[in-house]
Amino acid sequence: MPEFIDAHGIAIVYDVHPATAEPRGVVQLLHGVGEHAGRYAAVIDALTADGFTVYADDRRGHGRTGMRHHGGDAEKLGRLGPGGLRAAIAGCWQFTELIRAENPGLPLVILGHSWGSFLTQILVDDHPEAYDAVVLSGTALRWPGSLNSGDLNKPWKAPDAMGTEWLASDLSVGRAFLDDPLTTDEPLMKLFGPLDTLRLIGKPRKNLGFDIPVLLMVGRDDTVGGPQSVHRLADAYRTRSGLTDVTTLVYPDVRHEIFNDVSQAEVRADLLAWLDRRFPTQG
Repeated sequence: MPEFIDAHGIAIVYDVHPATAEPRGVVQLLHGVGEHAGRYAAVIDALTADGFTVYADDRRGHGRTGMRHHGGDAEKLGRLGPGGLRAAIAGCWQFTELIRAENPGLPLVILGHSWGSFLTQILVDDHPEAYDAVVLSGTALRWPGSLNSGDLNKPWKAPDAMGTEWLASDLSVGRAFLDDPLTTDEPLMKLFGPLDTLRLIGKPRKNLGFDIPVLLMVGRDDTVGGPQSVHRLADAYRTRSGLTDVTTLVYPDVRHEIFNDVSQAEVRADLLAWLDRRFPTQG
């Protein structure tokens, strides 16, 4: 499996999923906290069939990268290691540069879920020239009052609760998460510590200077931020950043993991339709 070495000497494992036809674009996929890129197989398959090559890494401390980095100790999964969050962000940018170098001339879409969506927001603030479109799922405005720092599973508290009900209304998703040897359900604050958690706070940059199309996708019952927070984020991209093409899609009866929940086929179709309008096939 391919890998690159970050500034701290940590090998970041990633996969390349080639487009099944002549590629018309590339997608950089950023997974959420405590998980890994292998949980995105269905959406990756949909993207490659639609002409997009997908690059997906297991971020430092996570998945295959984390198991290698932590000497095979699954108890340490999710812990970022030396350099913390700032090193994780730098690693994502290093990955962007690698993707750009390997795919000159093709548009690059960055797709981030949950923590991956927060990192994506930060990357777009710092390098708006690098991305041709942005897709954020399970996201939120990264600001106190718009981001849930408490118990994400609170609405589903019950004696027999798994603790992962917040992930999806399809409870098999939460069960599979718990059974996955490459995931951890430790909360972000415990994994990252208070300082790195605070470093996630921020707002879209003022006057971005590049009018990048943005798609925001959220489950109506998502406890991370939910529709209200995502609408605030959309407004910030329009009014602060000056973006003119910002779309928000809210899915009823769906929780945090929209790509794995009951409406996943609709979510994939909406994503592809949005991309097709902005990156039409040639011919």
